[in-house]
Amino acid sequence: MTTRLILATSSESRRQMMAKAGLSVDCIPARIDEGSIRASLEAESAKPRDVADTLAEMKARKIAERHPDAVVIGSDQVLLFGGQIYGKPDTPDRARDQLLRLRGQTHQLLSAVVVYENAKPVWRHIDDVRMVMRPFSEAWLDGYLQRNWDSLRHSAGGYKLEEEGVRLFTEVKGDWFTVMGLPLLPLLAWLGNRGFIDG
Repeated sequence: MTTRLILATSSESRRQMMAKAGLSVDCIPARIDEGSIRASLEAESAKPRDVADTLAEMKARKIAERHPDAVVIGSDQVLLFGGQIYGKPDTPDRARDQLLRLRGQTHQLLSAVVVYENAKPVWRHIDDVRMVMRPFSEAWLDGYLQRNWDSLRHSAGGYKLEEEGVRLFTEVKGDWFTVMGLPLLPLLAWLGNRGFIDG
């Protein structure tokens, strides 16, 4: 493979997904103000799918403008519950409030991926999963947050399913990679069909 692949992220889990799939990618974080962008889109009554898609595209675009010779992959994820979009909680108290709202309920994760080639968008995909959260005690939740805050503050849901956060759930309806924030199977199929990866 001669095409350079860049993943526009600082997410270690997404980098590992690509590496475990046998792909050599460079990870370059795209510094965008996700909170302001999300708030602006919500003020315009944008659909949750469009919010995830726009965030993914803005990340890909920012890196693609600096590296137009590369294939740049941007991804993002939003949580939808009760008609409201949730992002990454910025304090343990906000994570606690968010998880208490989700307790015993089903919520949706929407993961978007957008690919840029020659500094232009050429492919996009959005997938969703439904997450069923179990009832849990507030005492357990407080211990969970104390033990895991440094990690879970980077998660849209305020949890990480690949870590202790799995104990919050009774069921996951959908694709594992989508839960992790990158719809990997359709991405790999597209990259293969375009000849960017062997297969």
